[in-house]
Amino acid sequence: MSTLWDANGSAIVKELAAQRRTGGAVMSGVALTLVVVADEDQVAEAEAAAAAAAEVHPCRLLVVVRRQVEAPAPRLDAEVLVGGRLGPGEAVVMRMYGRLGLHAESVVLPLLAADAPVVTWFHGAPPDHLDRDALGVIANRRVTDSLMAPDHVAALHRRAEDFAPGDTDLAWTRSTFWRSALASTLDAVVGRRGGPVRVLGGQLLGDPENPTAQLVAGWLSARCGCSITVEPGQRSTGTKGIETVVLTLDQDEEVRLTDDRKGGAVISQPYRPDATVALPKRSLGELIGEEMKRLDSDEPYREALEAATGVTGLAQRSPVREHHWFDPMRPTAPPAPTVPADSRDDDEVAQTGTGDDDGGDDEPGAAE
Repeated sequence: MSTLWDANGSAIVKELAAQRRTGGAVMSGVALTLVVVADEDQVAEAEAAAAAAAEVHPCRLLVVVRRQVEAPAPRLDAEVLVGGRLGPGEAVVMRMYGRLGLHAESVVLPLLAADAPVVTWFHGAPPDHLDRDALGVIANRRVTDSLMAPDHVAALHRRAEDFAPGDTDLAWTRSTFWRSALASTLDAVVGRRGGPVRVLGGQLLGDPENPTAQLVAGWLSARCGCSITVEPGQRSTGTKGIETVVLTLDQDEEVRLTDDRKGGAVISQPYRPDATVALPKRSLGELIGEEMKRLDSDEPYREALEAATGVTGLAQRSPVREHHWFDPMRPTAPPAPTVPADSRDDDEVAQTGTGDDDGGDDEPGAAE
């Protein structure tokens, strides 16, 4: 590991090349670049999770820590690691001081793995507008976590209002095992009947303020074509937010999945004895690793987000985000001017072929 104080992007690139030569590391098999945005008090947790994900998905890891944006002078401190504590690949931890943090992309862009997709993970309260952070704009996939926001449900609605294909949320990732168990339960009913099953309604008992519970209810509503509501449960549910899911089926049947608080769920359905399936609690690194498996748009998440928040038209939004400059030190400042598509009507040179006339045709230095 090398530590660079008051460095710049060029120094980081040179140090990475030097460590490759001395260590013999070759990154020809890198699958992507993982950019992690975290505050100083959460960087240790983010590093541990990213290192666990990097062991499964070979990647170049870039950790960005913005500190003291109000500092009068910008500064960049960096740790450069190849095969160190942050996984088997290349990793750079950058602490940016002053207004450099508002232009973090100027340091990150030269460090991206060539011809590889980019995943940006915001470990903290999700930004209200991802298009105001260039690190989110340059990414193919953007990962947030509504559970880390002060108001979980409000954050979920902000994710819908600000949605673009390629966005996802760890509140959705936490529901994977619950969704798998629900789908397999309905498949078992189809197999027993030898025909299709129609879901007429149902409810999810748990924490109505938990974004995972809201997304699972939204997913069921979108897939089953009926309303699935989130009702308060009787027990504490932790981060998963779900205690019991009850689905009312046609032919006067009902299926029920109940958290057994032992790392599993009990499945109850007609004409079958109760069965238990595993629903283990996964680490943050495993959640990030799951999101790194796919780099295309997560359509089931989009459908669940639409149904959970009531915000429609998400499928028609452009997958390409456009960066909008925002200065947190001057939040009421007017927006930056945009470059016109055509300057024909505004450019004096385009109109007349000449520039400003100073009143003479003398060459510089010709007048004595």
